[in-house]
Amino acid sequence: MILCAGESLIDMVPEGAGFRPLPGGAVYNTAIALGRIGAPTAYLWPISRDPFGELLLRPLADAAVDTTLCPRSDRLTTLAFVTLIGGEARYSFYDEGSAGRMLAPADLPQIPDEISALFIGGISLVPDPCGAAVEELAIRLKNRVPVMLDPNIRPFFITDADRYRARLDRLISMADIVKLSADDLEWLMPGVSFEQAAADLLARGVTLVLQTGGAAGARAYWAGEPVNAPATRVEVADTIGAGDTFNAGVLASLQSDGALSREGLAKLSPQTLLSALTNGTRAAAITVSRPGANPPWAHELAALPA
Repeated sequence: MILCAGESLIDMVPEGAGFRPLPGGAVYNTAIALGRIGAPTAYLWPISRDPFGELLLRPLADAAVDTTLCPRSDRLTTLAFVTLIGGEARYSFYDEGSAGRMLAPADLPQIPDEISALFIGGISLVPDPCGAAVEELAIRLKNRVPVMLDPNIRPFFITDADRYRARLDRLISMADIVKLSADDLEWLMPGVSFEQAAADLLARGVTLVLQTGGAAGARAYWAGEPVNAPATRVEVADTIGAGDTFNAGVLASLQSDGALSREGLAKLSPQTLLSALTNGTRAAAITVSRPGANPPWAHELAALPA
């Protein structure tokens, strides 16, 4: 079972003269996408008892995501007001003192043996105490299961860049899979090419580095020659949740092929890697074809033309 640990929030998406509240959050979106695709998935993040908390729980239940590890909180749900510029999403967060923001390392539950992989990332890594809690979870599990990290960097959310870079540096040292977009790379390693960055991460012990590029598709760097998967062409409604869904598609495919383990990742074949990338780009294509973070169900993914 894949454990997704990180933020859930309400995306306030423009609609008419106002906003429509939609469940979201980078790690939450990946958990929903994994569950909808059919991968056994668990989620760990505090869920508020406010009405928005109930709105967050329903899609998790519908996707059969296990929420046993989610503590309930009387604190409020994080809100993210979305502005769309040319179809690209920009966010303003209302997060101070929220249910998720106040998750502390001491609040972490015991992680059951059924957990076989850990996915972390997003804004949950930035502030404390929740950032420290996610880091502590990675420390506890890194010797048990493979860890995937997607920093999904939002520069305007970061108040202490040096401190956050140091946290990401520590997390990268524990990660088996790291996904980076062009924006992530530009913030993390300004002026460095993907090829150089991937070589550096692989030299540090990362097994798989994933590069996403929207319409340019995706590329994987690993021990062999880089593997490329083209984007699936669709009419884009917006890009909310695209990278999160890509992550789910990759993880679900690796798990289905028996490769989502340390041993499996060490024995990756080009075909297994191409299948994972393709599953990720196809899943993301469905998400960007409709408003908001609305990942595909397994039957929708299967019905997508090759």
